[in-house]
Amino acid sequence: MSRTSVFTLSQQERDIALLASLTGLTSVHQRRCPPYARLLSALGAPPDGKYGSVEELHWLPVRLFKQHNLKSIPDHEVFRVLTSSGTTGEPSTVYLDRQTAAAQAEALTRTLQAVLGRLRLPMLIADSSAVLARRASLSARGAAVLGMMSHGRDHTFLLDADDKADLPAVNAFLRRHSGDPFLIFGFTYMIWTELAAIALQEKMDLSNGILLHTGGWKKLSDQAVSEAHFKRTLAETGLRQVHNYYGMTEAIGAIFVEGSKTPGLYCPDFADVIVRNPVDWSPSPVGVPGVIEVVSELPRSYPGHVLLTEDIGVIHGIDDGDWPGKRFSVLGRLPRSEARGCSDAMPAP
Repeated sequence: MSRTSVFTLSQQERDIALLASLTGLTSVHQRRCPPYARLLSALGAPPDGKYGSVEELHWLPVRLFKQHNLKSIPDHEVFRVLTSSGTTGEPSTVYLDRQTAAAQAEALTRTLQAVLGRLRLPMLIADSSAVLARRASLSARGAAVLGMMSHGRDHTFLLDADDKADLPAVNAFLRRHSGDPFLIFGFTYMIWTELAAIALQEKMDLSNGILLHTGGWKKLSDQAVSEAHFKRTLAETGLRQVHNYYGMTEAIGAIFVEGSKTPGLYCPDFADVIVRNPVDWSPSPVGVPGVIEVVSELPRSYPGHVLLTEDIGVIHGIDDGDWPGKRFSVLGRLPRSEARGCSDAMPAP
């Protein structure tokens, strides 16, 4: 990864770099994770371990991480265990060693700097500190909040321990940072139901805020809240710098961030998306929706470097937006797949 920007590689450059790194990771995980090796053998992986393109690499469905313990490190090297927060069924479990956790944290930092700059901004969190309980085994929601906290300072939670609006704390935060940029972070549904509602009711001025939000669109779509309506409502509070991002527990550290000018989510240099036709699993062309596959160089302690998600998406363009590479949108969930919005479930007690 570059030590500066992580949005630098054209799609051709990205394909070459990722093929080499992901092929190497496939070999590493084959040696260190016997269940993964058996899966590749059953899928007909090439015996010489060579692939002609990133699209040829064998993907794992993310659901496998709900059903199996897939890790490429011995138990004594497990540093942190992450669990997803799907609303039904078993959660996914991801095992990190110290090296992988550090690499993913560093990648997240450099990705966010493209939006936030290098300074740590005062941070308003549209959640409760209760999501940080049991740090050794965090939910996806708690892990996201904890990960984002390292990019801010003067952390202030919108909700108290009883999930009630902590108006004295929020108003004090806004007074302290009046006239200065500050970061707002939260899951999309929490931003809508908590932050937007409270800010409008209390006539808060959020015009200096930069909002990062993720997940939770399912509940908003159920309420007929479109992205355009979401942004128009936030603009009534003065909040206009709004960036959605896409990520998942199984590929922690690799996030795909919304740009400022040309619509869509963008891929950092160390990751990419492939949209696949759900009938024959061939790559879908630009403009044709399909199932999203996520590839990333970051998962080294578990075989999560090539994953087929349960999300539907579409690629809008390639090398034609704010940053080089693919520009895409997430359209929703596969029919009958688990509703797994990170913001829709609190951590297990």
